Parts: sequence; C-alpha cells; structure tokens
Amino acid sequence: MKPTLLILAAGIGSRYGGIKQLDQFGPNGETIIDYSLYDAIRAGFGKVVFIVRQEIKETAEAVFTPKLQGKIDFDFAIQGIQSYVPEDLGAVERTKPWGTGHATLCAWEQTDTPFAVINADDFYGRDAFETMAKFLQTDTNDKQHAMIGYELKRTLSENGTVSRGVCVERPDHNLDSVVERTKIFEENGTIYFEEGETRTELAPETPVSMNFWGFKPSMFPITRDLFEKYARENINTPKAEFYIPTVMTHIIKGGLGDCRVFRIASDWFGVTYPEDKPSVQASLNALHEAGVYPGKLWD
Repeated sequence: MKPTLLILAAGIGSRYGGIKQLDQFGPNGETIIDYSLYDAIRAGFGKVVFIVRQEIKETAEAVFTPKLQGKIDFDFAIQGIQSYVPEDLGAVERTKPWGTGHATLCAWEQTDTPFAVINADDFYGRDAFETMAKFLQTDTNDKQHAMIGYELKRTLSENGTVSRGVCVERPDHNLDSVVERTKIFEENGTIYFEEGETRTELAPETPVSMNFWGFKPSMFPITRDLFEKYARENINTPKAEFYIPTVMTHIIKGGLGDCRVFRIASDWFGVTYPEDKPSVQASLNALHEAGVYPGKLWD
C-alpha cells in the first residue's frame, strides 16, 4: 500500500508577512510545496493531504488541483480552532492554530495508510522522500515510527532566529528525545538557543527535526487523547502550541513505540523571513540548472 503525505500548510506565517505556503520561488513560479509534491510522487507516495485553514482552502485548491489531477490522489483537511477540542470546553478564544501536532490530527479522516508529515515551506530534497517512502512501505511494525534528521548547521537562517526540534539519538538509531527550541541562532561562529534569559550552546552536527516525520496510523488515537488533555490545560493560553515532538516524546517515554532516525546529509532550506526568499530562489534555480529538476515541474 502506497503511503500518504500530509502537508502542514495552515500556519499563519507571522514572521514572513504573508501566505508563504503559496508564494512563488521556482523559476516558473513554483511554490516550495511543488518540489515536495514532485519528489513525493517519484518516491512512490500514493496520496497527498493538504492541511489548511478554512480561509485559504479555496486558493490552495485552485493552485494545486490543476497540477495534481491525474498524477496522484489528493485531498484537503481543515485545521480549525475547535477541531478535536472537547465540547464541554465551549468556544476557544484564539486566532493562531493549535500547532503541528494538532494539524496532523486534523487529517485523521483523510488518512488510512502509513503516512509522512512535512512543512509546506521547507525544501527537503529527493533523498528524504525516497528514504521515508521506503520505510513506510516496508516496515510492518505498527509501533515503529520515523523521522528525517538534518545537521543543525545546515538548517539556520542568516536573517533571524529559527525553531528546531533538537534531538538526542540512541545507539540503536532510535530517537531518545526531541525538544522544540524556538530561538536558535548563530553568533560569532557558535550556535545557541535561548530560553528566557538563559543561552545554551549547541553542537553544529546536532541532529534536528525539520518536521519530516513518518507515522503508522496507530499514532492518531494517541494524539487525540494527548491533545484533549493539552487543550484542557491550555484553554486560556491563546499562544500555546501542541507540537509533533510533544506527541513523539509521549510515545517514546510512555513505551508506546519507537522512532527511527534517518540522517540526511543534504542541505535543507526554507523560508522563515522575507529576506530568506532570494537565497531560496537561487538554490532552486541551481537545482534546475544542474538537472535535478526538469525545466518545468508540471506540464
């Protein structure tokens, strides 16, 4: 059975100042999602689910339906503020989505195979998709999940701080822990993360999650139960976010499963700030010129 690809495209992108999921970066106006779709199709994925906010669903459908029609099955899932929030909590007063773990949960109804989860605004490269597709198609252990790990030094922005899932790997190449660090930056050749008033150094080769995860369907009920508890505890905290690393940590520490770490040597690139756009455009142009991608992704 071919795996499904979930694309997290519901973020607001406050630091970018626009809907970066639909912004054009390639030489023919391609979005970053276009490259993920192209790589996923040739890696053997059988379905794509776009997880979006209701207000951009119509635009996303108009952009991607002509490209994907006849090439791969696809669907759209809505990440709503009230989605999977216990009914007894009533209306939630917040404008920001609940985060990546919640977004994944919102695609439960559209997903019935092993699946991968990626960000809409990150370029992961062909190797990452082929590695994850092979794992999802061949590993039959319902409790064995996976992630693609990148070296921290390959994932920074020159234009400000970034958020990364900082990982600790076990000797058996399974994940021991992953912690979301929201303020990582490089200063005078040294990489740090800040938490409150504390600054901590990180090694350049530290494996980090760029939100390229591989899951078996067993994660959905676990995620639902965990999110309901999280929602109850954070109902009055409008900026609280329920991250995928929170789910994975719960699975690992609770003895509910393991997560294999597949390290990828290639560079990652993406857009956090408007100033990131020219470098992403240059990188994509170079890949086209080198023949990694054809002149036009979609005919």
